[in-house]
Amino acid sequence: MVRRRDFVRSLFGAAAGGIALPSLRNDSIDRIFSATAGVAGRSAESLAGDEEFWREIQNAFTVDRSIINLNNGGVCPSPLVVQEALKRYIDFQNMAPAYSMWTVLEPEVESVRRKLAAAFGCSPEEMAITRNASEALEICQLGMDLKPGDEVLTTDQDYGRMLTTWEQRVRRDGIVLKKVSFQDPPPSMSYLVDLFAKAITPKTRVIHFCHITNLSGQIFPVKEICQLARSRGIEAIVDGAHAFAHFPFTRDDLDCDYYGTSLHKWLLAPIGTGFLYVRQAKIEKLWPMMAASEKQAKDIRKFEEIGTHPAANHNAIAEALTFHQGIGAERKIARLRFLRDRWMKRLEGQPGVKLYTSYDPAMSGALSNVGLEGKKPADITKHLWDTQRILVTPINHAACTGIRVTPNVYTTLEEIDTFAVAMETIIKQGLPVSKA
Repeated sequence: MVRRRDFVRSLFGAAAGGIALPSLRNDSIDRIFSATAGVAGRSAESLAGDEEFWREIQNAFTVDRSIINLNNGGVCPSPLVVQEALKRYIDFQNMAPAYSMWTVLEPEVESVRRKLAAAFGCSPEEMAITRNASEALEICQLGMDLKPGDEVLTTDQDYGRMLTTWEQRVRRDGIVLKKVSFQDPPPSMSYLVDLFAKAITPKTRVIHFCHITNLSGQIFPVKEICQLARSRGIEAIVDGAHAFAHFPFTRDDLDCDYYGTSLHKWLLAPIGTGFLYVRQAKIEKLWPMMAASEKQAKDIRKFEEIGTHPAANHNAIAEALTFHQGIGAERKIARLRFLRDRWMKRLEGQPGVKLYTSYDPAMSGALSNVGLEGKKPADITKHLWDTQRILVTPINHAACTGIRVTPNVYTTLEEIDTFAVAMETIIKQGLPVSKA
């Protein structure tokens, strides 16, 4: 509601100048606020299984219900209110882009910056709007001054694109990349801290790790690892691609200096949106990916210098943030864990089933991984799609060979149960023999 008023005010001058504005009517946010008002006072846990409440959330989406989409880890659908905001902005910016986009819409990014910074718990002057987590993180990876022999410490379960980026610096700059391994699920959070502590050498300059891994959904003790790095004079880069708006936290909970995330995952923002947080004192020494003027050295906006780009995508982030806050972060993660536990507990203990994700809420959220002994993840994935139109992700890492399952707030209990039944059928009957 607040965002719509801001939008109208920002465009009032344009409308007075003769540019027709599209209708701003959409009741999706109103319905969410109405639904949450009706459950005021109830705990997030007691609400997690309330299907009447979550039906209101589910109806805010325009997803294809002929598909059971349990692959929300890579990119998520936006609710209707975000889709319509994006369309409005696109329509308006195309009326006369040199004016409507650059003069009217582009300055609105500052409102988005303020809202995101408030949600993350940092200053707007530490928040850069990017196109995804990869861009945000590569700004850090490629922007840090490193010399031959300097060591970067990461894990062998970090995101492939980020490992590829460091490997390019190995070839180009002669740095050394060291990867530690860990078991899924790990025995404790302190076990993960100790892995890094034991691998640090006098040449370690950077520790790069995931807030939550994309393979098994393991949450890392970010604050402890960042403080460990800082105490040794080491930079710590946190890959938060799957974390922001997935489960509640703020910058102070992490005590990090660099944090990159995608907003088209759990925030449900338009595809091609993300942010990079850099602590104020670190901005000046971090080079931007694309050249910026010297006067921008201390300005977080230097990381947004990418040439001409649409304003519509980043402006509609505000609608996604309003939708997320309307549900409530605690309610959201309680529901996501409820959906996860529903299928995990049903499969747990059955012959050949291996769960690579912990039930501990400190160690996991909605993203989880299950393997079936003797069955290839790709074969399970194909069978689920061919027979039930269930969409999951095959994971072939040695530490967690299985399928990644990621429901979202629009996922229904029927869809979760259909997946569980399909998996039980595979467990009992096996997979069909290929005729090839």
